[in-house]
Amino acid sequence: MVNKKGWIRIIEAFVAVLLISSVLLIVLNRNSSENKNFSAEIYKSQVGILTEIQLNSSLRNEILKLETLPVEWAGFSELLQMKINETKLDYLICKGKICEISDECLEEYEEKDIYAKSVIITANSGEFNPRQLKLFCWKN
Repeated sequence: MVNKKGWIRIIEAFVAVLLISSVLLIVLNRNSSENKNFSAEIYKSQVGILTEIQLNSSLRNEILKLETLPVEWAGFSELLQMKINETKLDYLICKGKICEISDECLEEYEEKDIYAKSVIITANSGEFNPRQLKLFCWKN
């Protein structure tokens, strides 16, 4: 007739595979949720930095008075670099770039996970000269 021992072994193997895959899914899900929380924290920090720059008239004027674009991090005013470095999270390295709104405003860095956010700085009380400020951050 039917070999009952064979069917029991098939069921045991199926349950074993099911248990192993369940454990792997739980571990992988836990790691990805930790990364999502980390990413959200970095993006929140970047939005905070960019909002402060947008709302600060002296920093906004520093960006609007630039004549030639794009401006790399080394070309940022000391005031702007200091504000970004003071406000960023301690475990991050952040650099920026200022360019025309129509430009892609990309930067190439060697590090693995780069978090980028941008904001548009358009005008102050007497001047309309739209620019894009992009902030690139990664883990130290």
